[in-house]
Amino acid sequence: MTDSALHVDINSDMGEGFGAYRLGDDAAILDIVSSANVACGFHAGDPEIMAATFAMAREKGVAVGAHPSFADLWGFGRRIIPHSAGEIERLVAYQIGAAQALSTYAGHPIRYVKAHGALGNLTQTDRTVAEAVTRAVKAVDPRLVCLVIALGFQDRSARDAGLTVKSEIFADRAYTEEGLLVSRKLEGAVIHDAEQAAERVVRMVRRGAIETVSGKALKTPIDSICVHSDTPAAVAIAARVRARLEESGVTVKAFVDAD
Repeated sequence: MTDSALHVDINSDMGEGFGAYRLGDDAAILDIVSSANVACGFHAGDPEIMAATFAMAREKGVAVGAHPSFADLWGFGRRIIPHSAGEIERLVAYQIGAAQALSTYAGHPIRYVKAHGALGNLTQTDRTVAEAVTRAVKAVDPRLVCLVIALGFQDRSARDAGLTVKSEIFADRAYTEEGLLVSRKLEGAVIHDAEQAAERVVRMVRRGAIETVSGKALKTPIDSICVHSDTPAAVAIAARVRARLEESGVTVKAFVDAD
């Protein structure tokens, strides 16, 4: 990112409860982030939670998007479930529709789509999955922005499809030398120290590059930073990331209108 464009979005996954169960402190995170990715019922979320989350985001002036996943409530969307490309298109289209309905009901329509968990990871590494998700977004509403993992296949497929694309990096996830997310099964995959995460984010935004585990820089546009809401240190990490960005002269703002 150049000095003439020192601004970036901070996004987080929201509404990740189900029924009487809740995960993460959405109210606290919404005071920090500029965009909220709202679960659509397949890995978490239900009509009550979705409507409440969209309404709370509206009150706090936070932009909202759909966060579709594999149909995996038990595994929180982190397990790969085999599907044909057509099936992926339809499961994503279904969830976008649910998010459009509930967000409109709450008076705060979604502006973008970001795939969750295993589905999102596959859009980075699997061209077929990336293109299927892209086709679903374009078919349902080509005005929706695609929020994609930087340097992944969907970053390219969505641009090729003529959609608006914003590339994200992760504040609390380590990267391999190829620019992929380190598997959560490996030690060090998730960064729990707020100061470490914040300093690393500032370096990446200033350099316009992903920082790998060895310190190598992989150049990429950085439009948004994801801070996860489901870890014990989530609020502290999100707050410190925003504070350090602003202290370094970077303005935090949504990549779409929040209205």
